[in-house]
Amino acid sequence: MLKIQNFSKSYNNHTIIAVENLEIPEGIHWFKGVNGSGKSTFFRSVAGIIPFEGQISWNNLDIRKDAIAYRMQVNMSEAEPLYPDYLTGYDLIKFIADAKKANQNQINLLATRLGVDIYWKNTLGTYSSGMLKKISLLTAFLGQPKLIMLDEPLITIDDRSVQIVYELVKEYAENSGVSFLLSSHQDFRFEKLAIKNMYHVQNQAITQL
Repeated sequence: MLKIQNFSKSYNNHTIIAVENLEIPEGIHWFKGVNGSGKSTFFRSVAGIIPFEGQISWNNLDIRKDAIAYRMQVNMSEAEPLYPDYLTGYDLIKFIADAKKANQNQINLLATRLGVDIYWKNTLGTYSSGMLKKISLLTAFLGQPKLIMLDEPLITIDDRSVQIVYELVKEYAENSGVSFLLSSHQDFRFEKLAIKNMYHVQNQAITQL
């Protein structure tokens, strides 16, 4: 279970999002909200990418006190990933794979399915937004995560890749018991995923629908 208590994130004294108390059970969950509503800020906070006020824990692992163990279980793909131009896609994937203790077989399988092995030896500065997004999506599945957050996973990628993302989410959820937080301003194909709960992000808050 993901537990959020007294959470808030502000920039320049302006509150982006605040959550007094929220408990999200295991399963697949959809966070819906317009662009700029705070979805990405919330996801990045839960992933430990940006600082915040309050407490966040996943399966009793505190994001601060149990930082390494927490991050081994919590992965994220960003909506609009930004990477150093001079690295190759493979360099980046291998770096994250080593940190997440993922083996080469898992890297190769994911790369083949998402089609990134075709271009991953080129530098990231030459990639299109769709190519970058698929690199980001691949890294979210590396290792043995228990919670994967996919921020706007369907934007900038082609229809075939969208189908593969659906398949990966379903496989990881059913075969490995992985939970997912999916954010989007557009509708998911509910018949393809067993969405457990939906949450609306608006007016600096998160409410369950």
